[in-house]
Parts: sequence; structure tokens; C-alpha cells
Amino acid sequence: MSSKAIAFAQENQPRFLEELKNLLRIPSVSTLDENKPDIARAAKFIADELKRIGLEHVEVIPTAGHPLVYADWLHAAGKPTMLFYAHYDVQPAEPLDEWVTPPFEPTVRGQDLFARGGDDDKGQLWMQVKALESLMAADGKLPVNVRVLYEGEEEIGGEAVEKFVHEHSDRLKSDVALVCDTELFAPDLPTLCVGLRGLVYTEIEVKGAATDLHSGVYGGAAPNPLFALCEMIAKMKDADGHILIPGFYDEVLEPTADELKAWKSLPFDEEHYRKTEVGSPTLTGEPEFPVLYRTWARPTLEVHGMPGGFTGAGAKTVIPAKASAKISMRLVPNQNPDDILEKFKKFVAANTPKGVTATVKVHSKGRAVVVNTANEFIRKANLALHEVFHKETVYMRSGGSIPIVCQFQEDLGIPSVLMGLGLPDDNIHAPNEKFHIPNFYRGIESVARFLGHLGE
Repeated sequence: MSSKAIAFAQENQPRFLEELKNLLRIPSVSTLDENKPDIARAAKFIADELKRIGLEHVEVIPTAGHPLVYADWLHAAGKPTMLFYAHYDVQPAEPLDEWVTPPFEPTVRGQDLFARGGDDDKGQLWMQVKALESLMAADGKLPVNVRVLYEGEEEIGGEAVEKFVHEHSDRLKSDVALVCDTELFAPDLPTLCVGLRGLVYTEIEVKGAATDLHSGVYGGAAPNPLFALCEMIAKMKDADGHILIPGFYDEVLEPTADELKAWKSLPFDEEHYRKTEVGSPTLTGEPEFPVLYRTWARPTLEVHGMPGGFTGAGAKTVIPAKASAKISMRLVPNQNPDDILEKFKKFVAANTPKGVTATVKVHSKGRAVVVNTANEFIRKANLALHEVFHKETVYMRSGGSIPIVCQFQEDLGIPSVLMGLGLPDDNIHAPNEKFHIPNFYRGIESVARFLGHLGE
């Protein structure tokens, strides 16, 4: 491991942070058409930097959606090839009035950098770029071969990168992928994520009358799509959070006894979690399973929004002609997304109230992934984290989904190392998102050390 690279990274911390701020100022919100120029600007910003630090074949690749950024450096003969993955798109910042400081004006308060995308995922993407720069600047070369693939659609399903990986597996041939889009289990506790839940994200659209109707004139005769959705959704789960879709749990694979034992040893305080992370009067969900089990290894069904009807200020007595509900299901190992989607569609069809029609649109879907920890890549990532944190690394699963990890496994035949440096209270997807600045610096050093150990 090059001590020069670590010294370079430490000496350039202030510059690295200022560069990250410049990237965070670009509002690369992938869901909104008006932000397409910003998405393109963010892609160019990253591509220019990859070229500047010495990577080759740098390309901003147009797609049917938002562009991909590709680069490589393949001169480490006989050494492994690592595929770097991250995403530069971000979630919308709304509600804006809940931000202490504007979401696209990065602000340091204490040891935290507040901005949309600070943690998820621009801060962690920039950790990778700066680790590569530190190694190149110190040694004029990298200890392993590297390919870089960054996308701008992760927050809206990742269709472009999915298509690219499927069609260009030869161009992406690697031995392992490094994904920095996860978190530490607790502050100052080095963590490798070894499991992700899968995802089926749907939208049910319900249509009733031919046009919006006056509720005083037609109320009591015309069907109401919003009420229809409420009836359908209410039948999907019981009061304890058990999903009532027939066959939903048939293929669920339980965690191993060793995993359950390891989870019990983690420093987890349920009441602290309730107060500081959730902030609700009580926790909900299947009472027969502990919280970590529920959030990491049990499937879920959640409603994210129900657009329809009149939602503006004041009153308007309208029966909407149509309404929709965005509903996702998180999946666990052994559940097949296509099978779950089919069961969901059958349930919707069987429970659609009279007077309305319902259709199901699919936004994204992907399998759950559990990484085998008994491989050299996990071992060397563990070693790198230990050198930075001076503590034993813990293994955890994440309740979230990163569909590309499953695709790397299926299309490229490679495992992924999920080495993220976020924190549970970083407010990703929420107002006042932040990234702990010491973790940004630790992440740069951890990635650099990881590559160094792989090249030994």
C-alpha cells in the first residue's frame, strides 16, 4: 500500500471537499424534466475530472434517458480488475421549507456537510474519484486495473445502466465491483454491507368517470377512484403489518443462525432508533420479528403517494376521474420479482371495486442479494477498513435496494463489495441530508487502501 497516496489524500482534504461542494451545487434531480441540463452538466463535471486525474477512454455515453459516465485504466498486467459504480443523480429536495439551508448550496455545520446528494450518492462517488486521484498522483499508476461506470438514473429505476450492462458485458469485464452507496451501522464502526433487499416498484392507476365531477351533483352515484384505492390498499396488509397478498411469503428464505447471532451482537438500541431515526410514537411491523430482522430480512409493502383529485389550497368539491397510488414491495432472498409482481397484479384485479378500472404500471424491479463473505475481496476490504478505523469490521444487511448489484452478479458474474461510509442519520431522501466530513476522508483512504491490498 502506497504511503505516498495516503499522504497525498490527507494533504488535499480541503481541496477535495471544495470540489465535492461544486458537484453538489449541480441540482441533478433525475425525476424532473427541467433538470435534464443539470444531469448533463453533472455527467460532464465527473467525466472531466476522471480525464484530468489520468483515467483513459473517458466517455459520457448518451442513453434513452440520462447519460452514463465510463472510464478505465487497464495497465496493471496480471492484477485484478475492479469496476467502480456509483450514481450522480439525486432525489428531489422537496419539501424545501424543511431545509435549514438551501439543498443545493452545500453548507458545513460542525463536522457535517449538508446538501442534497451529500451522502446519496455524490459524496460517496467523489470518495472513489479522489482515491483514484491519490493513487495516480502518488505513483503514476494504479495497483489494479479499473473500470468506472457512473449513472444518472439510480433514483428512478436505473433503466439505462441496466440496458448498458446487459448489452456490453465484454466492455465491463471485471473481477469485482465496488459500490459505495451504503452506510456504517453506527458512527466510528467500520461496516461492510453483505445483503440488500430486492424491489418491485409499481403504480396503480384507477379510472372512474369520464371527467372530474361535482360531488354535490354526482356524489352518491359516481365512483370515486381515490376511495377505490383506499379500499384496495386497506386489504393488502393487516394491522400488524402482515402482507395479505396470497402466496407473497411462499419463497422467503430466512437468515442463517450465524447471521442472527451476529445481528444480536450489534450495538442497537431500539428506543434510540425510534426516537432519533424514525421519530414516531411507536414502531410498527410484524411484532414476532426484531427490528433489524424486519428491516433487513423481511419483505415489506409500502404506499409512497396517492396523486389524484384536488390538493391545492382551499376547497374544491370534486370527485376525481382518476387517481393513482405508488406502491413498492421490498423483497428478500429467494423471492422472484416477476412472481411477486404477478401475484400483486392478480390481487389488484381481484379487489378492484365496481365502477372503476385499475391498471398496474411497473417502475422498477430487482432481486435481493446476499454476498458470500468468504472471498478475498471482502477480506481485503475488511483489512482496509481496519487500517483506517482501527476496529473490527461488522457485517450487516441493508433494507434498501441497489438493483445493479444483482445485475453485476448475473450479467458479469462478479461479486460486489458494498463499502459505504454514510451514517444512519444522514437523512438520505429527506430534508437536511448530510455527509459526515470525517467519513468522506476516511472513505477516500479506505478505497485507496482496498485497491492497494488487491494489487499486492
